[in-house]
Amino acid sequence: MTGERTAIRAGRLVDVEAGEVRRDQTILIRGERIEAVLPGGEPIPSDARSIDLSAATVTPGLIDLHSHLIGGVDEGHGYAVLLQRSGAQEALTGVDNARKTLLAGFTSVRDVGTFRAFVDVALREAIDAGVCVGPRMACAGAYVTSSGGGGDITGLTPDVEVPRELRFGVANSVDEVRQRVREIIHGGADLIKVIATGAVMTEGTIPGAPEFSEAEVRAAVEEAGLNDRYVAAHAHGANGIANAVRAGVRSIEHGSLMDDEAIELMAQHGTFLVADIYNGDWIEEEGRRRGWSDAVLRKNEETTEAQRNGFRKAVKAGVKIGYGTDSGIYPHGRNARQLPYMVRHGMTPMQAIQSSTIVAAECIGWNDRLGSIAPGKLADVIAVPGNATEELESFENVYFVMKGGEVVTEAAGG
Repeated sequence: MTGERTAIRAGRLVDVEAGEVRRDQTILIRGERIEAVLPGGEPIPSDARSIDLSAATVTPGLIDLHSHLIGGVDEGHGYAVLLQRSGAQEALTGVDNARKTLLAGFTSVRDVGTFRAFVDVALREAIDAGVCVGPRMACAGAYVTSSGGGGDITGLTPDVEVPRELRFGVANSVDEVRQRVREIIHGGADLIKVIATGAVMTEGTIPGAPEFSEAEVRAAVEEAGLNDRYVAAHAHGANGIANAVRAGVRSIEHGSLMDDEAIELMAQHGTFLVADIYNGDWIEEEGRRRGWSDAVLRKNEETTEAQRNGFRKAVKAGVKIGYGTDSGIYPHGRNARQLPYMVRHGMTPMQAIQSSTIVAAECIGWNDRLGSIAPGKLADVIAVPGNATEELESFENVYFVMKGGEVVTEAAGG
């Protein structure tokens, strides 16, 4: 390792690999990577810059597996409104969303789809080049969806011409799915997002209804695999979940109407569940206040408690749970608000933290370099006040963020 040395004194260090909280530890960092984790009493190198987080809980940078950084907060009336916004507006809004996400302690995200194809890829490249500030991004590029499906622009009259970039991933057969997957990968995507069922937020679709067959989803999985990519499947309904799991997807997103068979399949296949179990409360409270469409509010009512009941069963069944919020439905920067909900619905506090660190890193495919504070891994480190493992609400008050060995924000706290 080369580069400047930094020593972080951690009052409480969450060891997500061991599932333990270690007192009075020192994280020794050289350049962008962690060099060692030492007991607090050991001397630190004289050339190391010292950062005192002895009054804080220190964890790896958090990971949101289900974010949508591109565009404004959802307006709750479907997506035809996107025709009133330019790609430039979507991109520049994404710059602000990315900054808020990083400052909230989320140093990495999977951006699982944007209607305007590849604007997420452009944002990822700008962040990587240092043009703007934000988390590491794994990007889906565009939705693979059926005509009129959960990832399409619906609610328009037939004579309205929609720009191709807003329907880039529309496919209606096995062959078309393969073609769209190839095109999306060639456009720079890190993963493929398949909309396997209808959606809560897309007007005219039914969340429980499958929109792709098992064969069509398998075609996406096979084509992605040929290019060392994987598939994340938006799937609310039990049949759509089962189709997607049997087809070999890496993760099920939402899983709102999963039944016992779907849960058993996920456990057997090692499929990750990424369930946005806070989101329903935001839609219910803010959606009603802001006058969201009756159809969206009704579908939210039909899925919210069912999702939470299924989540609890999935935890008990040993399904791998990755942390994902659907940020973009609600404002960016509030990504940690879901952590206490996961405890409320069946997880321990440590399991919830692990879901947003080491488990999420495994799901995203970056566990070789992220997800825990361990020698050789990238130095993504955050701090929150006090004993945060007892009060997960504290994660909404992140006051120290380091990404890849660089301090992003440092303020008084703890």
